Amino acid sequence: MQIYGETAVVTGASSGIGAETAKALAARGARVVLLARRKDALDQLASEIRAAGGIAFVYAIDLGDAKAVARIAEAIKSDVGVPGILVNNAGSGVWRFIDETSPEEAVAMMTLPYFAAFYVTRAFLPEMLRRNRGFIVNVNSPASQFTWPGASAYTAARWALRGFTESLRSDLYGTSLRVMHFVAGHTKSGYWQANPGSEERVPKIAKLVPTLTPQQAAAALVRGIEQDRREVVVPFMMRLFYIQHALFPWAVEWMLRVTGYRRR
Repeated sequence: MQIYGETAVVTGASSGIGAETAKALAARGARVVLLARRKDALDQLASEIRAAGGIAFVYAIDLGDAKAVARIAEAIKSDVGVPGILVNNAGSGVWRFIDETSPEEAVAMMTLPYFAAFYVTRAFLPEMLRRNRGFIVNVNSPASQFTWPGASAYTAARWALRGFTESLRSDLYGTSLRVMHFVAGHTKSGYWQANPGSEERVPKIAKLVPTLTPQQAAAALVRGIEQDRREVVVPFMMRLFYIQHALFPWAVEWMLRVTGYRRR
């Protein structure tokens, strides 16, 4: 898909992959619409994009609030226009065993990313369908494909987002709208600091996969949009894990379990 001149909505844009994706899209000539809770961080990012010659709009919002998403979507359509690109990147969640996870935490992890992606997509989809043009990206985790000990609620939420991606693709069959599932391996970002104790639960076998920077992940995501890709998994070693899992699922699942976190 050609990015230049399109309006691109990016959720979870205040930091990490979301912020870098917004910068990369703006650098290619998109008008970027930044959505997240932290207005100060969004304002700072918008200033950086504008200083580099790009166009950015800021909308601070709780993406877990369906009514607020509907209101903001109407404002965006009025102020900026119907997006041609939608990047559902907002996500959260701490890695814990199920008995360590409160019901409230489980609901919060399902809200971001799954419900947020549903609310935002639903808010813009009718107009995108009328134009019969658009590209939707759902940013996910390797936990959407694999399971390992100590991250049960987080994993369930990521599988929900993957299921939403596949069903959305089926819903849009026969239209010109495209849906991409984007999965990045271990990425250096503020997520790990915001969720202490989670990084130590990454299975030891994952050390074979190089760590990405947010800039590297964002570059791969934007290339995927430009190439009309159905799925992008980065880095290459993570993609190899996907291939191995398709061929020998029992072997990959066994490795993740035996090298995974153990209860103390």
